[in-house]
Amino acid sequence: MSTAETAIDALKAQVCALHAELIRWGLVAWTSGNVSARVPGRELMVIKPSGVPYEDLTPDTMIVTDLEGEVVDGHHQPSSDTAAHAYVYRNMPEVGGVVHTHSPYATAWSAAGEPIPCAITAMGDEFGDDIPVGPFALIGDHSIGEGIVATLKGHRSPAVLMRGHGVFTIGKDAKAAVKAAVMCEDVARTVHLARQLGPVPRLGQDDIDKLHDRYRNVYGQQDTTTTGAGA
Repeated sequence: MSTAETAIDALKAQVCALHAELIRWGLVAWTSGNVSARVPGRELMVIKPSGVPYEDLTPDTMIVTDLEGEVVDGHHQPSSDTAAHAYVYRNMPEVGGVVHTHSPYATAWSAAGEPIPCAITAMGDEFGDDIPVGPFALIGDHSIGEGIVATLKGHRSPAVLMRGHGVFTIGKDAKAAVKAAVMCEDVARTVHLARQLGPVPRLGQDDIDKLHDRYRNVYGQQDTTTTGAGA
């Protein structure tokens, strides 16, 4: 087996495993939702097959397509959202993973056509802004992808609420996109609950900027390989 084939097989295993995270965090029902990953250095992506129950997913059921959505490897039809994922990869080269869910709280905001205001520090950290609403578009071609790209290009948020549809998230890889989907549902629920108590003011922009910068550059375990163990 070639190095390229080995890399794709590893990515199939990762994408398959990440679908279990959608279930674990309550982001999907039945066969809805999907995760994809760009194959590094190739004009290819790995995505879930259409309509296959989550419990039946295996690495071998994952589908490899080109970035036009044409199947190059796999025995099933790819996800009905393949064209949208492919459009994102073609137009946002920095994106390595895309996730789609119909998670209930975030999808409720999309049904209302209302962005989730950046009202809590967790949103400042992860999203650096309000979570925006993208345009309504029907499934079947790259129209949804166009809306995702038009909304998120140049935006800090890795999540978009596609109006009347659900959540799409992007990331440097598929795991990062899944994390964004988990966090999107979490803050959608929290801000919804807060609004039952009264008005929810957005955080000040300067505070949001500081939160986002700290989260990106200070939070967590920093790489000390170039700064020395005592830094």
